Amino acid sequence: MTLRIIPATLRDLSYIAANLRPEDRAEIDCQLDQWSPALLALTALQGFAYVAELDGNPEAGFGAAEQRGGLWIAWSWGTRRMRRCVPGITEFFHAVLGPQVAARGAWRVEARALAANELALRWLARLGATERCRLPGYGRNGETFILYDWTRESWNHVPFSKAAGAEAAATNTDHCRQGRGGARSRAPG
Repeated sequence: MTLRIIPATLRDLSYIAANLRPEDRAEIDCQLDQWSPALLALTALQGFAYVAELDGNPEAGFGAAEQRGGLWIAWSWGTRRMRRCVPGITEFFHAVLGPQVAARGAWRVEARALAANELALRWLARLGATERCRLPGYGRNGETFILYDWTRESWNHVPFSKAAGAEAAATNTDHCRQGRGGARSRAPG
């Protein structure tokens, strides 16, 4: 299987959102009163947004968006085949997305996961996020979420001195870096 990380498009994110795996659908359903695949895709296109493709088919969307100066929100969701993309997304997160966000002056990046979504909780821990607290009643039907974050001080994989030049590195099409312009990344599938 060939895995590529590419800049997100409305079409690819809409396809992924229309074919969400049950865990991601449950997590999105309890955070939004009303949503559609197109609306979710449009919202996801804010900030840095990427798609993981398996054999040319979009299977996962992920990225980070600035909420206010210095505060970013990281997100990801996908189809049933997303699990096969996780190793490549993880590598891309450490090599490109984390440095991009740090270079934009992030002090804090947050991610929330439904407490019942064990896969998401394990993945956030592997990505180096710190579990901060439980959020009882965060979901619209009272569901509990867990808040994770990365702070500038806790970014062990993104030293800020290196992150300052990350914008230039992220646009380098050699070494599988990807910037807003859209280089391709390859990872074994």
